[in-house]
Amino acid sequence: MSAVSRFNPAHLPPDKIDAPVVCCAFHGGKLLVQRAGDALQLPRLDPGQLLATLGERHYVGTLDGEHCFAVGLAHDAPLPPAAELLGMRAFILEADDVFSAVAGYALQIVEWSRTHRYCGSCGKPTAVHVSDRARDCPDCRLTYYPRISPVVMALVTRGRQLLLTRKPGYAAGRYTVVAGFVEPGETLEHALIREVREETGVDSAHPLYFGSQPWPFPNSLVMAFALEYTGGEVRADGVELEDARWFDIDALPELPEAVHISRHLIDATIARLRRGKY
Repeated sequence: MSAVSRFNPAHLPPDKIDAPVVCCAFHGGKLLVQRAGDALQLPRLDPGQLLATLGERHYVGTLDGEHCFAVGLAHDAPLPPAAELLGMRAFILEADDVFSAVAGYALQIVEWSRTHRYCGSCGKPTAVHVSDRARDCPDCRLTYYPRISPVVMALVTRGRQLLLTRKPGYAAGRYTVVAGFVEPGETLEHALIREVREETGVDSAHPLYFGSQPWPFPNSLVMAFALEYTGGEVRADGVELEDARWFDIDALPELPEAVHISRHLIDATIARLRRGKY
């Protein structure tokens, strides 16, 4: 079953819920999970238990036919004895893909609500919008929607070679692709070419869109592209990157985990180049 058919997002709950609900509950930035053997699960609560929860609650839709809520637990909220707190990165690496996507979505809603309790213009408390996923300032009439930060990801090819990079602190021996935030006034194409040139000194062109992935650290939407090398000598900028180099597709370093769109982009590009499609 696809992620789209398993999870149906919504922000207005039904008038009555009389069955257990799935909870993406966060405490100190960590997700509350339960284990069934080797499988990670999201806790299920009766409606009465949900209402008694210490913290903000946000309806996010249905997951596998059950109503689902994002919950920002108060620091003094009691935790179920069988529950475990797990960092989101660890959860994404271990959990079902759909659970990971829903939990990432829930985390962004919880953090957006937490950081927009007051108006950024006048400082007055904001209120929940009557019909949208938003918060309103009753004084300024400003409306605050959940923030999404666009990120471009670029894999540059030169014949059978891939341009791969390492950031400081990245896993030892592991390389990935160039990535960076889109700046105000930029197109995605301009951002791609700028990021590659700034970080590696390489010129590139002809971006080919691959796909996108929401990434909740903190609120990114990553858009991945393959590009063609057009000139320049590769060199890491020494700030964003500690290393950048060309790798032949038959002599690659350790690559990102399969959960990342960067790995899917690399794997798809390798398959294309092996077919002789440069």
